[in-house]
Amino acid sequence: MRGPLAFVRVVALAALALGAGPVRPAPPFDGAAALRHVERVVALGPRPAGSPASARTRAYILGELRAASIATRVEPFEAATPHGRLKMANVVAVLPGRRPDVILIGGHYDTKWFPDIPFVGANDGGSSTALLIELARALAAQPHEFAYWIVWFDGEEARESWSATDSLYGSRWMARELARTGRLPRAVLVADMIGDRDLGIRRESFSTDWLTDILWTAAARRGFGAHFLPGALAVEDDHAPFLRAGVPAALLIDFDYPPWHTAGDTLDKLSSRSLAIVGGVLLEALPAIEERLLRK
Repeated sequence: MRGPLAFVRVVALAALALGAGPVRPAPPFDGAAALRHVERVVALGPRPAGSPASARTRAYILGELRAASIATRVEPFEAATPHGRLKMANVVAVLPGRRPDVILIGGHYDTKWFPDIPFVGANDGGSSTALLIELARALAAQPHEFAYWIVWFDGEEARESWSATDSLYGSRWMARELARTGRLPRAVLVADMIGDRDLGIRRESFSTDWLTDILWTAAARRGFGAHFLPGALAVEDDHAPFLRAGVPAALLIDFDYPPWHTAGDTLDKLSSRSLAIVGGVLLEALPAIEERLLRK
């Protein structure tokens, strides 16, 4: 996965006032249900892109969405990697809105490939997989102005060492295809490594400021300000290809996670409350994001 860049800056939170209040109550987010999804995908073992376990993870996601009567598509592609050409696939849940404009919420479902450790990626791959399933269910339960695409990206992890060509395979492919066809979303939100029991999310420096401001406002409004920290850290993740395509995008990630990319990234390090906090903040923030986009 991505490594943090070498600088941290303190950002004043006076910009909290920029986030508009919600125009509708946020739907509830079930953190306990999300943690059960993590349990089930972790039970599949390591799930690197192109593996049989990755295909089983994809089948699990599809099964959960179809059980909730959520329209879903699979977008297969091939990626040139240091391990040869691999078949990968993004999963997209489609939630129609009153208008065709799209807000994309994404995260990755693959785990990093290691030849020598059993890396089950409970937080790094598992938490985002689970969070998105429950976000899709919550958003499907009420009408909204914008359409939503909930996207499980494949191949976020580098096969060997993180580089411009060995990383972010699914999001790079999708951003390129959407730009080519003129269907880029209006905004992108990405969540990664957000299940840590000791949750502390810093503002991501590459992210679009107004989106980050709205997310931090939503966290404060929900009483979760202690988990959304004032410092900043630059992290390249699945939001980056969309930023490069000119789309406003923001990343939520807790990179202060000692078991990152070790065999210790296991279920006992996660908390249903952390998943509920992040899911709740995203749902709280979406009405204000919609309102801002309607003014643009």
